[in-house]
Amino acid sequence: MRHQLRIAIVFLLLLTVLTGIIYPLVVTGVAQTVFHHQANGSLMNEKGQSVGSELIGQPFSDPGYFWGRLSATSLSPYNAASSSGSNYGPLNPTLLEGIQARIDALKAVDPDNNEPIPVDLVTYSASGLDPDISVAAALYQVPRVARYRELSQEQVHALVDRFTESRQFGILGEPRVNVLQLNLALDEVK
Repeated sequence: MRHQLRIAIVFLLLLTVLTGIIYPLVVTGVAQTVFHHQANGSLMNEKGQSVGSELIGQPFSDPGYFWGRLSATSLSPYNAASSSGSNYGPLNPTLLEGIQARIDALKAVDPDNNEPIPVDLVTYSASGLDPDISVAAALYQVPRVARYRELSQEQVHALVDRFTESRQFGILGEPRVNVLQLNLALDEVK
C-alpha cells in the first residue's frame, strides 16, 4: 500500500511540474518567439501609445470615422471581459428598436445616401466584439466619411481597398475590413 501511495505522489508531483510549469513555459516561449504580436493581444499603437487591438472592435460614433458592428456586451460596448450577443430573437421588440435606432442614426448623419444599408451595420455581432465589417458596410460609409473629412470619395475608397482582407486561407468567410485599422489610416491622411 505504501509503495502504491509513493508512486501516486511521485506521479502527481511529476505531472504537476510537467503540465503546470514546464508545458506553460514552453508554450509561452514559443508564442512570444514565433507569434510575438498575436501573443501580446495584437495591439495597435499610434504615436507610441496603444489604441486598441486588431481583434476587438472599438466604439466609433463620430461621423468622420467608419462605424463598426453594434455591440451588446454589458457595462460598455466592446467589453472584452463580457463577450456576448444580445440573444434577442428576430421578433423581439428590443432588437427591432435597436436596429431602427441604428438605421435612424445612419440616415441622420448621411441623409443623401439612398443605398440599402448593409445588415452588419444595423445588427449586433454574435460575440459583441467583432472588429471587422463587410466590404459593403465600409463602402456604404465612404460618402459620409469623405464629406466629413473633406476628402474625395476616391481617396477614402482607396483606403477601404487597402484595408480589405480577403477570405481566410482563400476559402473561409467573406472579405472584410478592420474598422480600427481603417480609422487609424484615415487619421494619417488628414
